[in-house]
Amino acid sequence: MDSNVLFVSPYVQDANSLAEMLDEGSIVVHASSLKDAVSRLRTTHFGVVLTEAKLDDGNWLDILELTRRLGTELVVTDAWADAQFWALAINMGAYDMLAQPFHGAEVRRVLASASSHQTSARAAAVA
Repeated sequence: MDSNVLFVSPYVQDANSLAEMLDEGSIVVHASSLKDAVSRLRTTHFGVVLTEAKLDDGNWLDILELTRRLGTELVVTDAWADAQFWALAINMGAYDMLAQPFHGAEVRRVLASASSHQTSARAAAVA
């Protein structure tokens, strides 16, 4: 995956771990809150947004609304996620969900797939 990822999470250590798991061509930008994410999304294009389900100043649904307007895929993560929450996230419009703790191969697969899907959708919209 050769893309910028916005990781929205209050946990900077998770952002560092995520950056170590991704390919060299990928850049992880950390936003510690919804407010920070809004600011970054206004100024920078991201291939994928990965967000914690719960944020101090909002939640994944707030991020979903932003990514829909921008045409960017959203992946949700939560330490307590179960199949019911995964189904809800997908049905609401998230691309996928990543369980925590993160596993490198799964992180790379899901984020690459989301990034590829966004690129394909954007190309189809232009054609």
